[in-house]
Amino acid sequence: MLLRTNTSSIRPVDGHLAALAGERVFCSEFKYRRGTEVFGEGEETEYVYQIISGAVRTYKLLADGRRQINSFHLSGDMFGLENGATHRFTAEAVVETRVRITRRRSLLETMQNRQSGASSFLALVTRNLQHAENHMLLLGRKTALERVAAFLLELDERLGQPSVLVLPMSRRDIADYLGLTLETVSRACSTLRDQKMLKFEGATQRQIVLLDRKGLAEHDA
Repeated sequence: MLLRTNTSSIRPVDGHLAALAGERVFCSEFKYRRGTEVFGEGEETEYVYQIISGAVRTYKLLADGRRQINSFHLSGDMFGLENGATHRFTAEAVVETRVRITRRRSLLETMQNRQSGASSFLALVTRNLQHAENHMLLLGRKTALERVAAFLLELDERLGQPSVLVLPMSRRDIADYLGLTLETVSRACSTLRDQKMLKFEGATQRQIVLLDRKGLAEHDA
């Protein structure tokens, strides 16, 4: 696999990667510019990644040219640890993103004789399965309003319910994640604004204040 950025350091790092292995793990740090591919669908699963800052989307291009986004990975998240020899999705930086990278093989070998590493790995796999299940339920919702409300609440929870929810992704990204059109996502956001459940800050409308989380949760019910 060809790494598409310049390394800034190679060091032992504490955190999720270390927790998986049960000890300090040597990682490289890389920076990806906005829109840069981290790895491509079908490439060898050689590395495991943890986001230091920024965001990454994983997606698959469908036969008709449409893009289906599978997941958004945010600061602290790990990705790239898949069941198989090749990646099932393409990973791409949504904004300028810094990541820690370690070799998948060395991580798995270190984990084999570590009970704490096995437990952490099981927890990671369980979270990934839960996300996949939640995404399937999300795509099965009947209305666009329900999907958008659920997405905002999910992101709000993952980011620790900040006073201002800053979206790293565009509405096009959100549409491709929710299986909707760009126009439908925009209409749903406008409806939620008119219902006084949220308000926008800034010219780009990527800064959102959630005014009524309970009301959004009722849409998400």
